[in-house]
Amino acid sequence: MTAPSPQQRLQSLSEEYQKLQTDLQTQITSRQRLESQQQENLAVRKEFNTLSDDSTIYQLIGPVLLKQEKTEAESAVDGRLEFIEKEIKRVEKLVSDMQEQSEGKKMEVSRRDCVLFYHIDHWQVYQLQMKMQEAK
Repeated sequence: MTAPSPQQRLQSLSEEYQKLQTDLQTQITSRQRLESQQQENLAVRKEFNTLSDDSTIYQLIGPVLLKQEKTEAESAVDGRLEFIEKEIKRVEKLVSDMQEQSEGKKMEVSRRDCVLFYHIDHWQVYQLQMKMQEAK
């Protein structure tokens, strides 16, 4: 099996870079969704703070509203917030790692691109020299 040509290697690197960019965008969207959920849950927690301890709270589960104790509802919201915060940290780490990988791949593509054009230019010079020698 022969080694891939410089053009094939550059194409492969470019495809890897594009996939990284797509995956990175997916993770950024995921982080935005988590931050939105976090804001919603913080608003619910803030609303709970304005309620008296004997207030009636209902939770929507499917098509049914179920009565819930305030402490139980607060505990559920706090649990969701903890989970969301952990997920945000996990996704941020993933985004950071992917950005580093993407930047490395971008630099590699750029280097390969320069090498490829260097080889093409030298090939064109060689061909021109051969034509000049044939013309003599």
